[in-house]
Amino acid sequence: MLIKTNANGFDHAVPSEITPQSVYAGRRDLIKLMAIGAAGAAMAGWAGREAMAQVAKPGKLAALPGVKSAVAGAVIMEKVTDYKDVSTYNNFYEFGVDKADPAKNAHTLVTKPWSVAVEGLVKQPKSYTLEDLIKLSPQEERIYRMRCVEGWSMVIPWVGYSLSELIKKVEPLSSAKYVEFITLADPKTMPFVGSRVLEWPYVEALRLDEAMHPLALLTFGMYGEVLPNQNGAPVRMVLPWKYGFKSGKSIVKIRFTDKEPRTAWNKAAAQEYGFYSNVNPMVDHPRWSQATERRIGEDGLFAKKRKTLMYNGYEAQVASLYAGMDLKKNF
Repeated sequence: MLIKTNANGFDHAVPSEITPQSVYAGRRDLIKLMAIGAAGAAMAGWAGREAMAQVAKPGKLAALPGVKSAVAGAVIMEKVTDYKDVSTYNNFYEFGVDKADPAKNAHTLVTKPWSVAVEGLVKQPKSYTLEDLIKLSPQEERIYRMRCVEGWSMVIPWVGYSLSELIKKVEPLSSAKYVEFITLADPKTMPFVGSRVLEWPYVEALRLDEAMHPLALLTFGMYGEVLPNQNGAPVRMVLPWKYGFKSGKSIVKIRFTDKEPRTAWNKAAAQEYGFYSNVNPMVDHPRWSQATERRIGEDGLFAKKRKTLMYNGYEAQVASLYAGMDLKKNF
């Protein structure tokens, strides 16, 4: 089921399509608990959960090791989420709106050859091959908290380097204020491109100072391997202080501009998804609270939720970017 957005002429998903499977399955379980008793409900709910967990992870992928990062905040000492969960609970609408769809459907994505065009307000525009991008700077392993807007979180060891390394190479003009990231939109290899869930291609963007922050990671791998297709192969952004949808996947173009770009979810529902999309527990999504979260792998029906941290726990590193801003207006 989709909600019509008349102003833009396209549809976007209802909560059951953008809420994690475990969460809305849990709601159904609660109803069943009241209707038919705890034993039957628990069996039904966990049967569905276990079925999703059986989605096959990709085989061993090519190694992509990285040295531990020296960037402040880049390595947190928390339990890492299981690879199985990270590679089977995904938001990647080009391959379906259900959390399990990308792992089932993204095998069709062709990642070689691949290039990323850097253009716009820069002195050195260039089209980089994937190999050139990887060689541009030494790879680092960074263990980041990642937060989804619907209330779930993960801890993931990513492999990449600070986007600032690429930005310095292309030399933005003084007029450049924003960086736009454009995802591949190929209906031949991405079966949901062309659907009315979002406008295509998927676009995300940052202010230039956000993009230059050392924590903003141009990412090629995770868990010491190259990225699986469903996690945004072969190159994506990772922005740990923002909600996950800000981290564009399968990037084919990076554009520098002087005007704030219209981004995918902001175009779909501006009242729900602001340009900044920083993790802020004091600003609720119109349809759910952001004050707490569940860690994937610890999200059983009766598991205790965690308190959401400001900027996803990266306040010390990034709060200065937003000094003096009204964080409820600029959400």
